[in-house]
Amino acid sequence: MQIFLQRVIRAAKLERGLYEEVEADQTAAWQAMGVVILSGLAAGLGTMGQFGGSGRIIGGLFAAIAGWFVWAAMTYWIGTRILPEPQTRADFGELLRTTGFASAPGLLRVFGIVPGITGYVFAAASLWMLIAMVIAVRQALDYRSTGRAVAVCAIGWLIQLIILALTIRAAATDAG
Repeated sequence: MQIFLQRVIRAAKLERGLYEEVEADQTAAWQAMGVVILSGLAAGLGTMGQFGGSGRIIGGLFAAIAGWFVWAAMTYWIGTRILPEPQTRADFGELLRTTGFASAPGLLRVFGIVPGITGYVFAAASLWMLIAMVIAVRQALDYRSTGRAVAVCAIGWLIQLIILALTIRAAATDAG
């Protein structure tokens, strides 16, 4: 448990060495999932004051885990097929572990429960998580360039945004 907590703290501190460590540690997948789950719980608790309901927390957890898998798969595909560097060597598990730990700053979202600061807390945590994601991607894909890691994350984010928009559009069409 102490190793897990130390890893979460190091991930939130954006230590590149931590991302290299979990990339290489095949047993860290469960820990990465734990970070994603805790981050999802923190988000759910942080929004309870605004949206209420524990059912949203359960749904949010499933969405967080599914989103993590999709994000890792998309990042793997983009980073190894579209934008690899000559030294890029990675497998899906490496991306899964590093991107899971990139959720560590999301634990701060629990403070969103304080009335009046929810939006600020979530914005700060989201930005911090994005920076962690870029570091995780750079380390997992063995990039020399941070710009390439930013590009992989930006392309993945854009694809997810398009999928979300299409899903919302389809749901609205079905409802109407």
